[in-house]
Amino acid sequence: MASIGAIDVKRLRDQTGAGMMDAKKALVTSDGDFEAAARWLREQGLAAQEKRSDRENAEGAVALARDGAVAAIVELRSETDFVAKSPEFTSLADDLAAVVAARGEGAVAELADRLDDLKVTLKENLEVGRVVRVAAADGNVLDSYLHVQNGRGKNAVVVELAGGEAELAHDIAVHIAFARPRHLTRDEFPAEVVAARRAELEVLSRNEGKPEAALPKIVEGRMTGFFKEAPGGALLDQAFVKDEKQSVAQALGNASIVRFAQIEI
Repeated sequence: MASIGAIDVKRLRDQTGAGMMDAKKALVTSDGDFEAAARWLREQGLAAQEKRSDRENAEGAVALARDGAVAAIVELRSETDFVAKSPEFTSLADDLAAVVAARGEGAVAELADRLDDLKVTLKENLEVGRVVRVAAADGNVLDSYLHVQNGRGKNAVVVELAGGEAELAHDIAVHIAFARPRHLTRDEFPAEVVAARRAELEVLSRNEGKPEAALPKIVEGRMTGFFKEAPGGALLDQAFVKDEKQSVAQALGNASIVRFAQIEI
């Protein structure tokens, strides 16, 4: 059996991030073979990770990457904000967004080994969450906004405009980040959601003693308010955060929103 000293254990710990006793056991098990010891640690760590896979991972970070007329947002999920703020975690999130921007949503698989290694090192239920990639059509404008808090991205938005300028696209992205619209237009709301809300407002208005003959007009007025809600609502109906005297549709002028995407922790 190979002689295993403190220097060997330290070298493996530096290489893998494993604890002292785990590193020593790995070297003993692999008879001093560093590559085999690192593989053993990884296998043991991933086996332990399976036991963590049902633990809630509602924390994490979102990363945003731009590559010319393409933008990508990737959500990397963790159990705690402590891990979500760690440099190795946010670095992986950034690299995931970069490969998605460069090569498509399926490119997250290219960094699967790094994610597995991080699961072992950080000992949490980590996983890639939502992934979005937007490639603007020729002549369209693409812009974005990333809200960073405590060293990690928490709210990312990408907007594609037709007939607008980059500054307007950025302003719309900032609006979306804080107003959190559910859809672009009111027509995109599911019919059952609209019907349920209209029924609720009709009952509410009737219980308030509103005249029966006036109920349809009152309910429609309140439905307009529903579509303007922030957070929620339809983007084009919402009051523009930069000038609440006008709607987003009015702020756009002759420009139009082709699509938008938002991912928020």
